[in-house]
Amino acid sequence: MLPVTNDPYTPFVARILRIDDTTWGDEKKGFIVRFRGQLFSQDSAQAYDQLAKDLRNFKVIPLFRMEENRHTIVLLNGVIQPKPTKIWGNVLFFILTVLSVMFTGAVSYAGEIPTNPSDWFSFMLNGLPFAVALMTILVCHEFGHYLAGKYHKTVVTLPFFIPFPLSLFGTMGAFIQLKEPPKNRRILLDIGIAGPLAGLIVAIPILLLGLYLSPVERIPFQLPMGQIFEGNSILYLLLKYIATGQLLPQPFNYATLDPILYWFRYFFTGSPLPAGGLDVTLHPIAWAGWAGLLVTALNLIPAGQLDGGHIMYVLMGKRTSSLLPFILGALVLLGFAWSGWWFWAALIFFLGRLHAEPLDQITPLDQKRKVLAIVGIVVFFLVFMPVPLS
Repeated sequence: MLPVTNDPYTPFVARILRIDDTTWGDEKKGFIVRFRGQLFSQDSAQAYDQLAKDLRNFKVIPLFRMEENRHTIVLLNGVIQPKPTKIWGNVLFFILTVLSVMFTGAVSYAGEIPTNPSDWFSFMLNGLPFAVALMTILVCHEFGHYLAGKYHKTVVTLPFFIPFPLSLFGTMGAFIQLKEPPKNRRILLDIGIAGPLAGLIVAIPILLLGLYLSPVERIPFQLPMGQIFEGNSILYLLLKYIATGQLLPQPFNYATLDPILYWFRYFFTGSPLPAGGLDVTLHPIAWAGWAGLLVTALNLIPAGQLDGGHIMYVLMGKRTSSLLPFILGALVLLGFAWSGWWFWAALIFFLGRLHAEPLDQITPLDQKRKVLAIVGIVVFFLVFMPVPLS
């Protein structure tokens, strides 16, 4: 194609890229111009920052891509200018979520809802230990994302908490929203992994405290209606062992099974239920700490817009989509032990193909972030619960 006269972009691009060819676009093609060649500097992140700064006055945004083993710079019309968000909604739903979690904790503690209005204040106070513990974990998780975004000058919303008083925990969790694409994979990883790590760092001591407050008791042979057994992860089993000195729940006997085979079956199927054996009767703080492990595990599932999906995307790029059939297949199989996985499989099926694509896809992860991404994968396997509830 013939060069465009009065081209203001090429001189800036030529400072950082040895240009091999130029393709001019239009509205139909969806871009202004595409340059292909080789970056002069090995520091592609710095090159991107320089070009984005040079083009800001033209209201043009650059994308860095790899095409046919060549560095490609695509220029798009418009600069991303996120609109400020009103925080009153975040504050309101945070307060509602605190009340919802307190209510759920109070019901779990008292076993019934008071009919006399004058009893409601003391009733709600019963749920305070559970609410403080769980909300501390959730707030740390979400502000891990938020502060990492702020550190990298990426516009993110404040956490939006979701009250759900009819659930086991009184909330459906929380989320923040990226209001602009992350600049590169390093920043996407930092924002994605900061939440699970921050939440887990707080959840572990909370869970240990709760386990020390939880008595080890004999489970009746005749289990009461509605009896719930919390699921196990490798980390949860380890923390229970640290707190109690026992591998719990301990069955009444192993019958004819080898103990290793028994635990393997119980870990992945949640059965048979350990009637007549020993287990901790969870203190509300321990229940909140366990919920923190579950939240971390769910967020680290390596798919889509989940934190684990961000981790796998920065490691594998678009090849991450090849993992989706295996993840869905595993969740469907686990669904025969806990039907909740079928809901997650459906959710990931419809949303698991979407990823937060960085503006600069040339800049690779540095060595320390590769280690950090591997840490995230290891944490997922440590906290994942094949059967969250039995």
